This record gives sequence, structure tokens and C-alpha cells, in this order.
Amino acid sequence: MGLLPDQIPWWIAGPLLGLLVVGLFAVSNQPLGASGAYVQTMKTVRGDSDSVSWRVFYFVGIFIGGAVATILGPGVSIRTGYTALHAAGWSELAIVVVVLLGAIVMGYGARVAGGCTSGHGICGTAQRSPSSWAATATFMAAAVVVTFLLTSFTALGDISPAVPK
Repeated sequence: MGLLPDQIPWWIAGPLLGLLVVGLFAVSNQPLGASGAYVQTMKTVRGDSDSVSWRVFYFVGIFIGGAVATILGPGVSIRTGYTALHAAGWSELAIVVVVLLGAIVMGYGARVAGGCTSGHGICGTAQRSPSSWAATATFMAAAVVVTFLLTSFTALGDISPAVPK
């Protein structure tokens, strides 16, 4: 339908997200994190007495919002984001395995760290949590190092997979 822009400018989305995080914390004393919403959704489904059931709406809203944005926006376009790996000769199977392993490591890391990057980076730092500042510094530093290594290997033309095609 094309009713929504492809991307909201950072100078609009950033302050709105900041106001949302601070407002939610002021109203409910709860952080706004995706993995926290997932945990609370699972607690609600299991019927745990300590669940925060309103966070189920946030978790489900992530998917509904994505669907509405797809319908009202420019439409569906499947983008894998792995064109450089395809160009370097990586097979589809190798890319799927690397992405799957990366997702498992990220999920494990979010569980061990007590939250995801959005939870620590946006909400935890706003709450002045020392552990969130440490987690945010760690994942930002890791992102800078990995990006540097990937661009260095790409410039050398050597990002071929360790497994044969």
C-alpha cells in the first residue's frame, strides 16, 4: 500500500523511543526489553504467579506491528543481507548454519546476561545499571571488532567458509 515511510529518521525515532522507555518505567517500574517480554510471556503461559501479564501484549505486538507495517508499508521484500557471503562463494547451507549458531549464541548470551541488547542498551543504561553499562560496552566493542575484521577480510577477498561447498 505504501502508506508508511521505509524508515523513520533517527532524530525522530530515537527521542520517541527514549520517551517511551522513561514513560513506561515511570508508570509501571518495568523496563522495555524484548527478551524480558518473552520471559514474561512464557511465565504467563505457564501460569506462574510472578508473571507480569501486560508484557504479553508488548511481545505479541512486536509481531502484529511487523505485519501491519508490512501491509501498510512498501510491501514484502525478502532481504537476507548476506550478499557478500554469497559473492565470496559461501553455500546457502553454510550461511544457514552460521546464522543458526549465531542465534543460539545470542540467545544463550541474552539469558546469561539477564537481558538482550535492547534491554541493556536502552533500558538498563537509562536506569543507570552498572551491569547494563558493562554489557552494552561489551557488545558494542565486540561489534566494532567483528565489523573491523569482516571488512578487513572482505577487502582482502578472503571470507571463504571453513567448510567445503
